[in-house]
Amino acid sequence: MVRILVAEDDKALNALVCSYLKSNGYEAIACYDGEEAFSVLQSESVDLLLSDIMMPKMDGFELAKLARGMNANLPILFMTALDDKPSKQHGYQIGIDDYVVKPFDAEILMLRVGALLRRANIERSRELVAGNLRMNKDEHSAYVDGEELPLTVREFDLLFKLLSFPKRTFSRSQLMDEFWDYDSSATSRTVDVYMAKLREKTAACNGFEILTVHGLGYKAVLK
Repeated sequence: MVRILVAEDDKALNALVCSYLKSNGYEAIACYDGEEAFSVLQSESVDLLLSDIMMPKMDGFELAKLARGMNANLPILFMTALDDKPSKQHGYQIGIDDYVVKPFDAEILMLRVGALLRRANIERSRELVAGNLRMNKDEHSAYVDGEELPLTVREFDLLFKLLSFPKRTFSRSQLMDEFWDYDSSATSRTVDVYMAKLREKTAACNGFEILTVHGLGYKAVLK
């Protein structure tokens, strides 16, 4: 059974999240501060870390940093009231995978958890296949019908991200936070330009489409 560590100092919310996880077939481990959660990570096998940021003894940023140092492939999802850009940038720089902002819908949280676990399986295999496209993350290479697809590093990372979470919409700001860091010259238009290039370069791919979600961002849909 998939084991998920829930680090949240609000005991009522922790209990609610654990209840939803269990009802969806997961095993939930409840912790109420960062130090307790880190102790569990050191002593037990965990498949996903679901963590608040503002916690006593050790905050979520420090917990995520330590967790990422222990396991480069552990999926980490922040559930937090901190919705500002600097907090998100700091989280992504540490190595978290996703954000859910409080208050959140429990069903949406479960969808995010499921998506992260699917992505973790892809990360472990280090390969992704969508129709006639095959991507290898270790080699940072992509092939269409056996012929190499010329992608820049950023184009590869963007495409791998979209295809790791099919049907999930990523806002321009989310993509900028993760892939452009503090590049002051990057704007939402920069993301649009990259997506146009990706569509052009993957025109011969038959397994997916990159769709624009008007007013929001982009998503990949498998055929």
